[in-house]
Amino acid sequence: MSEFRYAVNVLPKPGILDPQGRAVELSLPHLNVTTVSRVRVGRRVELTVTADSEKAALAVVNGLAKEMLSNPLIEAYAIELLEATSSAVSAAGSGAKASRS
Repeated sequence: MSEFRYAVNVLPKPGILDPQGRAVELSLPHLNVTTVSRVRVGRRVELTVTADSEKAALAVVNGLAKEMLSNPLIEAYAIELLEATSSAVSAAGSGAKASRS
């Protein structure tokens, strides 16, 4: 068994209202920031999964992201492999990504 670290990044889907992102965007001119636009605010969940393989760990994370960490009607998520805490990890290593919407 190996441990795999993942991050699940959740954002509102395109076209879905994002009041928090809009509030940030409207505040930018007050900070003299005029070159930033289309602000979207979401959340990030980091977790460690113990599994026999990276594929098995990713399946667990994908299930959690789909069923618990995001609302599939209004949110999209992206899964990011952060690091493996065991030398038994495949060459894919950190930086591997999977996305779902």
